[in-house]
Order: sequence, then C-alpha cells, then structure tokens
Amino acid sequence: MIIEYRPEGTEPERLDAGRLRTSEIQIIERTADATWSDVRAGLRQGDVGAMRVVALVIKKRTQPALKLSEFDPWEDELRVLLDAKETRAYAEGLFEKYGDNPEDLADAFAELRDVTADPEACEAAITDVTAPKDPAPAPAPEETTAPSATA
Repeated sequence: MIIEYRPEGTEPERLDAGRLRTSEIQIIERTADATWSDVRAGLRQGDVGAMRVVALVIKKRTQPALKLSEFDPWEDELRVLLDAKETRAYAEGLFEKYGDNPEDLADAFAELRDVTADPEACEAAITDVTAPKDPAPAPAPEETTAPSATA
C-alpha cells in the first residue's frame, strides 16, 4: 500500500507502507493502540487514523524528531493507493467477480484506476486479466514402442 500525502500547495508525497521494519510496526502498534493487522485493515478501509500513524512512522525515516502532534494533516490530504502487486490482485479478483457482466466490470476497473499508485501497472493488469486465454495445450502424443524382435 502507498499512502499519498498531499499537503495543499506542495507536490504529493508517496509513502510506501508495503515494506516496513518490525521496529516500525511496533511503533505503529503502540501509537495506534492497535495490532498491525487491525491497522492494515484500517488502511484498506481508508481510516484516517491508520493513515496518519503509518505515514508518520514512514516520514520519521527522514525526519526522526517528527512527533504525532506535529504531523496533523487535513483529512483530505491523506489517501491510500494500491501498489502494483495489489493492483494486479484486485484486477484478478474483479475479473473473477464481474467477468460475466461487462458493464459492472468496466465500472469496477474504473474505480481500480482511481486507487492505483501505478496507472501503467493497472492498465497492464487489466489487459492481462481480460485477454483471451489460450486453450489448454493438447496432450503430448503417447510414445509407442516397437515390439521387440526376438530370435
């Protein structure tokens, strides 16, 4: 997951929450007073508290003295985006769910495009999952052995 931090008047900052050290996870758990699995679930649901705490810990990599009280973005300055791997998994799941209904599938893919961090990876995933699949390869012909000649 990618947390996009977009303070007004500045370029968006993308914070990769997909790879954290265990020490960072422990700080997140203590700060959020929740387990890492609960915080991750909160990120998937767009919970602003989860986004704030995880973004803070990632920002502390370059600003070690940063405190939670000093990092208080406006609610609309944080959002979660899917990384390329997550985007691929979502595209596959959407195709499985809506593959028989082209209109619903198109709507679902449009939503996926809005929440991906990597538009090119998103388009590639959509193309891959919707491409016609090759039929199963034909079985290899069985080898026949010539009868052995015995004298």
